[in-house]
Amino acid sequence: MNNHVITFSHKQVAVQCFNKVWDLLEKDDRTNLEDEEMVHMCHTSFWHWTQVEDHTEQNLSIGYWQLSRVYAMVGNGEQALEYAQRCIAVSIDAKLAPFYIAYAYEAMSRAYTILKQKEQAQKCLELANEYTKSVIVEESKKLLKNDLKELMRLMDTTFSKN
Repeated sequence: MNNHVITFSHKQVAVQCFNKVWDLLEKDDRTNLEDEEMVHMCHTSFWHWTQVEDHTEQNLSIGYWQLSRVYAMVGNGEQALEYAQRCIAVSIDAKLAPFYIAYAYEAMSRAYTILKQKEQAQKCLELANEYTKSVIVEESKKLLKNDLKELMRLMDTTFSKN
């Protein structure tokens, strides 16, 4: 019997899974199996981040944001909202930079959009835009603004049906 020792770092696995989730998020024609894989990979990434000895609240904020985005993308608004709430809590409690708080509210707005709760979605979008104004790094601000524009298109499409 061979006793092979497999070594890995939690950080390596977390990063690899995170990046794989990004690849799947950006894919336009995901299958149901890929959606399921995306959910599992995202949870795997998050868990491995929590096992990294020196992980930070920023790592947790990003992880909660990605979990919220993944659940929104697969149409599970309740789970998306739960992780967005956790993202906001950790981001605000840790006094993270406005970039992370803006994305936390973007996640919450997206979750409320999936849940078809227009008033709450708009309020969170406004908060995301307010925090975006305080983002200093222009490239980060541009990224946020693009995602908020995409979210507004989703909101327009979702709420014009009502």
